[in-house]
Amino acid sequence: MGFSELLNSIGGLGTFQKVQTALLLLPWALLSSQNLLQNFTAAEPDHRCRLPPPDNRSGSGDLTGPVGARDLLRASVPLDAQGRPDRCLRYPRPQWQLLLPNASAEGLVTEGCLQGWVYDRTVFLSTIVTEWDLVCGKESMKSIAQSVYMAGLQVGAVVFGTLSDRFGRKTIMTWSALQMSLTGVCAAFVPTYASYCALRFLSGMALTGVCLTSHCLNVEWTPTQSHTLVNTVTAYYFTVGQLILPGAAYLIRDWRWLQFTLSVLFIVVFFYSRWLPESARWLLIHNKPQMAVKSLQRVARINGRAEEGEKITLEVRERERLCKELDAMNSSPFISDLFHTPTMRMVTCCIMLLWFVCSFAYYGLAMDLEKFGLNVYWIQVLFAAVDVPGKLAAALGIFWFSRRFTLLIFQLLAGSMIIGSIFIPPGEPFRSTSILALMGKGFLASAFTCLYQYTLELFPTEIRQMGMGAGFFSSRMGSLMAPFIYVVGSHVPILQPVLFGAAPLLSVFAVCFLFDTRNLPLPETVQEVEGRWVFPTLTVKITIMMIVRHLLRARELRHREVKRLA
Repeated sequence: MGFSELLNSIGGLGTFQKVQTALLLLPWALLSSQNLLQNFTAAEPDHRCRLPPPDNRSGSGDLTGPVGARDLLRASVPLDAQGRPDRCLRYPRPQWQLLLPNASAEGLVTEGCLQGWVYDRTVFLSTIVTEWDLVCGKESMKSIAQSVYMAGLQVGAVVFGTLSDRFGRKTIMTWSALQMSLTGVCAAFVPTYASYCALRFLSGMALTGVCLTSHCLNVEWTPTQSHTLVNTVTAYYFTVGQLILPGAAYLIRDWRWLQFTLSVLFIVVFFYSRWLPESARWLLIHNKPQMAVKSLQRVARINGRAEEGEKITLEVRERERLCKELDAMNSSPFISDLFHTPTMRMVTCCIMLLWFVCSFAYYGLAMDLEKFGLNVYWIQVLFAAVDVPGKLAAALGIFWFSRRFTLLIFQLLAGSMIIGSIFIPPGEPFRSTSILALMGKGFLASAFTCLYQYTLELFPTEIRQMGMGAGFFSSRMGSLMAPFIYVVGSHVPILQPVLFGAAPLLSVFAVCFLFDTRNLPLPETVQEVEGRWVFPTLTVKITIMMIVRHLLRARELRHREVKRLA
């Protein structure tokens, strides 16, 4: 009897598994809210230079004011190319001649905003941009703050992934929830930009620890046949967090209170995580059979299978060949275990590449929603809602087809949608490009859903958390790089769709080198994984043919568009 069969004997997907899954979904909703929080806390409102007294209307959302104020503004601030007051320049002294008909501003001397800026506060009461004047040459500091947070997620994946395999899932989850609540709340009240970034880094570390361990606990306490259901529900709660975020941001317009509200909830996770039992799989692997038996018997009682739980003794477990879990590991796991054997090296490298690509393209589309030109609250809702059918499609694909095939198809579709936006003429209406962006993000959400479950099933129990940590590390490297693509893309606009679209298309080669895990029990040891991998020659050939066909089709469409414009 394997461990999955043992879980079935004490209730399978019973009351305990349902309650635990429900409790461990909250961190995933908060994860997506934190990841996209800067769409609102770092939003850049309309602004212009503050003028010398009597211009003291900094708290007003009206940037033009009455006629007298409008005349003063016209005489003091030059107009930009769109005929609006320039955001970053002003005249050293009012140029009253500009109020005359047919007056020209050519040759007039300008200067920077020496006395600060006036911000439009009709949409956002305050953001970190208005708090620390991250405008006019300091715009990149907004992207840097987001990248620092993503770097924290990246470091946390390695640190807490390794610690979780060594000290247990429950212990690391409890500590991470406490760290997240403390650092997140403190970040809401810091006085400086540097301290804000430092605390966001620590928050990112802790958030990864909470989510890695919570998902691993769910999977390791669930029978194999229920993994798809648990993974799909978890993925949907990630979407729920994206839907909650615009509602919370609409009600809480001050960035400090929004940051506080979405961080203080982790104290709830800290308290109830202490009630959860440690993973019995982890206890067995780490030669703690007595504690594992107690945990299994407790779960059996909660599931109404107390009699079955009483049968779980050391002697029965040995007769049923469960002793392999006890002897699976002779030393503490370390990150190098991911690369010791040929198959583990192949799996780890491919998984890291896939996580990097999915996150790079996903957050490349999901961050900086202001560029779409619509109400930021509604565009956030749309970008979250598109994940709903995407994740349902992923769940159905995982159920009916192989994990590898499903992931490959969604990567191809995502890359195609993003690349397709390149061929839309600049004069087309907004909805033409937005539909492709929405579809691309939806397919990336599908790929993410498949990848979460696939990764957990590829790595053995003894290093599963480190495998997930390696994936999260690469994922955060991708999300860390995405903001910098926007900085560079402001000078080369085509760079964004090219990179965000080409990455998923090229990553399908990595999928071909992974073995499929459909209907297979979770591996317990590295030796089990080594025995499962076979070089997928046919899959590689089919994938190459599909990509070549897609590229030829794209080339043909481009030639047609060039001829039409000519």
